[in-house]
Amino acid sequence: MASVSRSVVVVVLSLLYLCRAIFSSEYFSTLTLFNNELHKQGCSSLSEWEEYAADCESSILQLEDPECEEGSNPPCESVFSLNAEKILNQAKVFIEQKKIPFPAGNHNTNEELAIGYVLIGNGLYDEAIKHFSLILQGDPELVSAIYGRGIAYGKKSLQDIKNADLALYELNRVIMLEPNWPEVYEQRAEILSPLGRISEALADLTKAIQLQPSARLYRHRGTLLFISEDYVAAMADFQRSLELKKSQPIAMLYKGLTFFHRGMLKEAIETFKEALKLKADFIDAYKSLGQAYRELGDFESAMESFQKALMLDQNHIQSLQLRGMMLYHHGSLQEAISNFKRCLQLEPYNEVCQYMKGLSHVAMGQFYEGIKAQTKVMLNDPLLGQKASSEYLKVKYLREYSRYLHSHLDIPVAEYNVDQDLPGNFKNHWAKNLPFLIEDYEEQPGLQPHIKDVLPQNFDSYSSEVQKLICTSDHLGALMQYDTPGFLPNRRIHRAMGLATLEVMQAMHRTWSNSKVRVNGKTRQMQWRDMFDIAVKWRRLADPDQPVLWLDQMPARSLSRGFNNHINLIRGQIINIRYLAYFDNILDFIKDRILVYHGAYNPRGLLEVRQALENVNKVEDLLPIMKQFNSKTRDGFTVNSKVPSMKDPGKEYDGFTITITGDRVGNMLFSVETQTTEERTQQYQSEVESIYKDLTAKGKTLMLSTELGDAEAVCNLILSLVYYFCNLMPLSRGSSVVAYSVVMGALMASGKEVIGRIPKGKLVDFEAMTTPSPDTFSKTAKTWMNLKNLPSWYQSLPSVAETFPSTRTMIEVLNTDSSSHCPKKS
Repeated sequence: MASVSRSVVVVVLSLLYLCRAIFSSEYFSTLTLFNNELHKQGCSSLSEWEEYAADCESSILQLEDPECEEGSNPPCESVFSLNAEKILNQAKVFIEQKKIPFPAGNHNTNEELAIGYVLIGNGLYDEAIKHFSLILQGDPELVSAIYGRGIAYGKKSLQDIKNADLALYELNRVIMLEPNWPEVYEQRAEILSPLGRISEALADLTKAIQLQPSARLYRHRGTLLFISEDYVAAMADFQRSLELKKSQPIAMLYKGLTFFHRGMLKEAIETFKEALKLKADFIDAYKSLGQAYRELGDFESAMESFQKALMLDQNHIQSLQLRGMMLYHHGSLQEAISNFKRCLQLEPYNEVCQYMKGLSHVAMGQFYEGIKAQTKVMLNDPLLGQKASSEYLKVKYLREYSRYLHSHLDIPVAEYNVDQDLPGNFKNHWAKNLPFLIEDYEEQPGLQPHIKDVLPQNFDSYSSEVQKLICTSDHLGALMQYDTPGFLPNRRIHRAMGLATLEVMQAMHRTWSNSKVRVNGKTRQMQWRDMFDIAVKWRRLADPDQPVLWLDQMPARSLSRGFNNHINLIRGQIINIRYLAYFDNILDFIKDRILVYHGAYNPRGLLEVRQALENVNKVEDLLPIMKQFNSKTRDGFTVNSKVPSMKDPGKEYDGFTITITGDRVGNMLFSVETQTTEERTQQYQSEVESIYKDLTAKGKTLMLSTELGDAEAVCNLILSLVYYFCNLMPLSRGSSVVAYSVVMGALMASGKEVIGRIPKGKLVDFEAMTTPSPDTFSKTAKTWMNLKNLPSWYQSLPSVAETFPSTRTMIEVLNTDSSSHCPKKS
C-alpha cells in the first residue's frame, strides 16, 4: 500500500501546478462565525494568531519544515512549491513528534496516515480525503484514517453543507470506536457550531473538558457561550482558560467583552487594558476599548483608543467605521464623513459606512452627495435567503425624508408641518422600524436643481448679536447632557436644543404679553403643542436619522391598536446601563404593588409574602417569589403604575407597565413600556391643556407682578406640565430632551435661569415616570436646577425664529463651528 500512497502524492503535486486555487491552511474555528461587532474572529488575520498558535490550532495540524527557519534566505517554500520529498519529510517529522492521532501498530501504516495529515495541514483537503479513502479500503475500521477523513471533510464544510454531514458521520464513527479522546469531541463541536447547533457543540466541548481540561477548550466553550448570550458562564470559562494559560490576549479580550455586554463598562475597560499588556499591538483590544469608552460617554478616551488602533493599521475598517459613527453622534459630522470615505475606499460595499456617509451629508444639508450614497445602499439588495441589514431597511425612509427636507429647504418653517405633510403609513412604518412595504405610496419629488445645497457658514459671518445667541445656546444645551453611561455628549444636539430653549423662552414671553405667534401658516395664540413643537423641529433637524414624530398624528388604525414605547432594562444577561440607577426605585415600586395585591386577594398570606420580599435585593429574585405565592404567575408577571390627576383630584391615569418574564435568573426579560392608545392620549392631553391654560393665565399675571409666590406657582406649573408630557411619552423619539428644553425655556420666560446640571444617573423622563406625583417631581427637579434670576441681557438676544426662519438657515447654524470663539463655561 505504501507505493500506492506515494503515487497519490505525485498526482497531488501535479494537480498543484495545474491549479493554484487551493484553500489556505487557516484554522476555521467557531470564531469565524462570531458576530460583526466582535470582528467575527478573535484575530483579524492569520498572523495575529501566530504568537499563540499552539493554543489556537489543533496540534495535529501544526506542520514544521525541519529545514526551514522563519526569516531565512532563501525564504521557506509555499504549499505550491511542495514536492513529494517535502511531503515525505514532513510526514517523517510528524511521526517522530508522535502527532498521529490513534496511531497504528505498523510503521508503514503510520507513515501513510502521516502523509494524509500533512496534506490536510497544507490545505489539500480533497487529496487528503482520497488518500484516507485508499487506506480505508485496506482497513475499513482504522480509526486514525476515519478521523483524518472526518477532519478533511470538516475543513471543506464551510463550502458545502454536505461536507459537514460527511464530517459528522466520520467523527461519530470515531467516537463510537474511541469514546475517550477529547480532540474528537472538539473537532465535532467545530463542525456543529457553524451549523447553528450550538447546544450540541457545547455538550461536546463539555465532554472534552471532562476528559482533559485545557486552556483552548475553555476558551472555545466560552466563545460559544458568548454567542449564546450566556455571558456569566462565558466569563467563567475565559477566566479558567486564563488560569491555565495566562498569556492569552484573545481570551482576555473576550472576557472583557462579557463584561461589556453585561453593562459592566469599568470592568470591561480594565480587562481590555489587561489584554493590551499581554499584546501591545492588539488592534481589536484598542477597538473594543474605544467602544467601551464611547458607551461610558468618554469621547476623548474613546478617540485616543480608536486612534491607537488606526496607528497600528491605518486600514482597519472596523475602527474607521466605529470612529466615524462616534464622531457623527458627537456632532462632528465633517470628521465623520472623512472616516466613512476612507472606509469606503477600502471596502466599497460596506453598507454601514455608505449609509452613515449619506446620513452625515444630509444632516449637513449636502443633499446631492447624501442621496447618492443612500441610493447605493438601496441597490445592494440582499441575496435570496439573506437577512437584510438594518441600514438597508432604514435607507428608503431616510431618502424620502431627505427629499422632503430638500424641497422645503427655503420655505419658512412656520408655514408647514412635517407631521401633517408626511403620509400616515410612512410615519407609522418609519417610527416602528418596519420594512418599507407601504401600499400606494407616492414618493417625494426628486432633487430640484434650482434648490442648492447648504453652504458652509463661518462663525465670523454672523453679527456679534447672533454670535452671542449661538454661544448662549451651546451653553444651555450642554446643561441638558445626561451624566449617565450610554449617553455620549453631542455638540450638535446641544446647539439645537439650546436654540430651542431660547426660542421657547421668546415665544412664551410673547404669549404672556398677549402677542400671537406664526404656526403652520396661521397667526394665532400659542397652544401647548406649539410650545413643544419648537423643540421638536430643532431635535428633528439635528439628527435626521431618528423619526421624531407625534404619535397622535399617526393613522387612526395604528393609534387604536396602541403604539408602545418599549425599553428593555434587562434582556437575558444584557443590562441596559442607561437606566441602572432606577433599578432600585422600580424594585421598591414592584414590591409595594405586590403587597397591595396580596393585601386584597391573599390577606392571610400577606405576612409571609412581606417577609420573603424583605430578602429580595435584585429584580431577578422576584420571579421565584412570585411563583411561590401566586400560581398564576407561571413564567412572569406585570405591574402597572398610576399617575394622579391634578385636574380631577382622586382620578388616576395609566402610567407605565413593568413586565418581568423568564424561567430562571439569567434568562429573563425586565422591561418598561408605555402604550399610546387614543383614550390614554386624550386623558393626558386634557390634563396638559388644563395646566397650560392655568400656566398662561399665571404667566400673564407674572408679567405685571414682582411677587415671589407668582413665580413659584409658574415654576411648579411648568414642571407639572412636563411631568404629564413625560408620562404620556407622545413622541416616537426624543421626548426627554424636548421636554427639558421646554422646561428651561419656559422657566426663563418666567424670569428664572437654570444653572445646575442634571445629576449623575438621573434621566428627566424616568424621573417623571418613577415619581408618584407632579409635586414630588417638581421638588426633585428643583434640587438640581439651582434656579437663579434671569440676567437682563437675555431679553436683548435676537429672535431665534426670525434669525433662523428656514430649514436652510437652521442647518447652517448647526453646521457652524464655534469652538474657538465661545467662552468656556464651567
